[in-house]
Amino acid sequence: MEKSIKQKKFIVDADGNRISVIVPINEYEKLLEAWEELEDIRAYDKAKKSNPDFVESSAAFEEIENYHKKSK
Repeated sequence: MEKSIKQKKFIVDADGNRISVIVPINEYEKLLEAWEELEDIRAYDKAKKSNPDFVESSAAFEEIENYHKKSK
């Protein structure tokens, strides 16, 4: 992902404070993808901490999917 978004626009309040940002849809989709990947990593780390024994990859992926279903 690019470090800076080239085409960004801000929404400001009456005092000129930035309150929102508008980004191109492709950048938004990249951000969502990165966010989902981070959630997967966090779910994996949580599962690993809760059971320090070896976990089969299929079980780990199932737990990650369950985590995503609960968070939606």
